[in-house]
Amino acid sequence: MSDDPLGRFGRWLSLWVALAISGGVLLGELAPSVPDTLAQAEISGVSIPVAILIWMMILPMMVRVDFSAVAKVRGEPGGLVITSAMNWLIKPFSMFAIAWLFLIVIWRPFIDEATAREYLAGAVLLGAAPCTAMVFVWSLLVRGDSGYTLVQVATNDLIMLVAFGPIVVLLLDISDVDVPWSTVAVSVVLYIVIPLAIGWVVRAVTTARLGVHWFEQRLLPALAPLTPAGLIVTLVVLFSFQGGVIIDNPTHIALIAVPLIVQTVAVYAVTYRVMRWRRVRHDVAAPGALIGASNFFELAVATAIALFGLGSGAALATVVGVLVEVPVMLVLVAHARRTRHHFVHVNAAVTPSVTP
Repeated sequence: MSDDPLGRFGRWLSLWVALAISGGVLLGELAPSVPDTLAQAEISGVSIPVAILIWMMILPMMVRVDFSAVAKVRGEPGGLVITSAMNWLIKPFSMFAIAWLFLIVIWRPFIDEATAREYLAGAVLLGAAPCTAMVFVWSLLVRGDSGYTLVQVATNDLIMLVAFGPIVVLLLDISDVDVPWSTVAVSVVLYIVIPLAIGWVVRAVTTARLGVHWFEQRLLPALAPLTPAGLIVTLVVLFSFQGGVIIDNPTHIALIAVPLIVQTVAVYAVTYRVMRWRRVRHDVAAPGALIGASNFFELAVATAIALFGLGSGAALATVVGVLVEVPVMLVLVAHARRTRHHFVHVNAAVTPSVTP
């Protein structure tokens, strides 16, 4: 199997991502009727076109999930415990601390306090929602254990349903915040439940009728191009929605991006190191670290708009989160791939439950 799960296209993925972001911004500026039309198709603030494109990205990963392997996670709880602890006991508070340091203290000469606090609110919304959909792409790129990744994401979703609102309220010291729980629930269904169900049916039917060999040698290679295609088109659509906002605020976007990048890299580095220290195998450690580093930006953007308005500083900060996340995550994915040999003693001692 090629060392690059996305094939030749994946070798230039950073370039395609940059072109997709630029193309999305230009589309939003030159043909605003296109994103305006797409934006009207939503349920509880969740974009249906974006959900469909995310299905394209993660379906190849969902089809790979062997539910018999999911049960084996009980024998290796370390990765799940570390990821959950980082996501909910550390990450939201480190995001608040880092964003407050930069936005309120270091950038004080460049941003007025009221605006800075709106940006802080957006950063907190990003930090309080760990990634659920895009992480399947990152897991694929680092050759992660798809079954274990699924359990990590599902656990995050369950915790998110009860912890997202209280953490946001606590960190922002807001007494009456109407958190859009329907947005959380619909996002979980659209981004996890539906594609997982489709993947299970496809795997079960094809292996039963055509055999495992046909499934692995014919179907999986045929589905592989969906992931990069879905990623690129998703970025075009997302950035077409907010192209004008990005163009109108170049300086503030750079200032917001700094703490978000610092937070992303720091969370990844700490989680990845702890995983290695606790002797978690690489195909669990790498996706786990990437889950903590990345954010559920779809939920963060929707919540910022619902709570503070489309033109608010909080909404802008969440859009910047989308802007910086994909390029930074690609760098972290490359690091995880290069350092796989650091886990060789762990990988040799534990038999992976799933071979992607």
